[in-house]
Amino acid sequence: MTNKTSSPRFVLVTGATGQQGGAVARALLTLGHRVRGLTRNTDSQASQALADLGAEMVTGDFTHRDSLAAAASGVDTIFLMTTPFESGVDAETEQGLMMIDVVREAGVGHLVFSSVASADQKTGIPHFDSKFAVEEAIVASGVPYTIIAPVYFMDNAMAPWMLDGLKAGKLSLAMPGDVALQQVATQTIGEFATAIIERRETVFSKRYDFASDELNMEDVVAIISAGSGNKIVYEGFPPDAMREHSEDLALMFEWFDTAGYIADIDGLKAEFPDVSWPSFAEWSSEQDWKAVGL
Repeated sequence: MTNKTSSPRFVLVTGATGQQGGAVARALLTLGHRVRGLTRNTDSQASQALADLGAEMVTGDFTHRDSLAAAASGVDTIFLMTTPFESGVDAETEQGLMMIDVVREAGVGHLVFSSVASADQKTGIPHFDSKFAVEEAIVASGVPYTIIAPVYFMDNAMAPWMLDGLKAGKLSLAMPGDVALQQVATQTIGEFATAIIERRETVFSKRYDFASDELNMEDVVAIISAGSGNKIVYEGFPPDAMREHSEDLALMFEWFDTAGYIADIDGLKAEFPDVSWPSFAEWSSEQDWKAVGL
């Protein structure tokens, strides 16, 4: 994604200091768009880094409707993401419904909502269903929208909850090592959201599941081993083992084993050639594994 756009947008990015929102903000800024980033703390290191890149950072959150309305004032596009992992799935849906009202009242011309792939497939996974409830409300609202739905993040391999195991030479997830799982890098989420924002009217009322690779966990540990220079083995375990900690995640990993994501990777690459779509191996080769202790 290298060519600057000839039609700059003014985009409010929610969750701007998080993984997804940060990737979207950076991709937009790289291509010359104007970004207003919503964050609870404009003094944070992540917020300051985006401000240094040219983003206008504003304070606000989903518990204060007035802050959302102020942040939405004057923008022509909103990138919306919600999360169930702070206040639960019901609160996540409420966050989405509140922002839909804000978009409608502010007359924003395009709402891009980041859901999750297969949320529209009645999976029964709580944090998929909460996002689909927001999707349904968006469709019913009459606001111009596009729904983008990423799969499992490649970046989870470098998440704090993974690193201790990797440092000990082991990657463990609640699924068999030979079951394929579609994945996408958060950088790709930023690029894809930017492509959608730039296409605007041509992608109104569309929903895209998207991924850039499909591989199993045995392949993942082989790639990480090669990239880090450390032997990593995979140890799967039954989803039941995590049920006491999280019924939601246990259901998700059971679904990974029995159904799984079905994004059309080849079709996406053909339709969006301006997005880089790295494989897991390509993503891994760009990571500084030594910096995280491997």
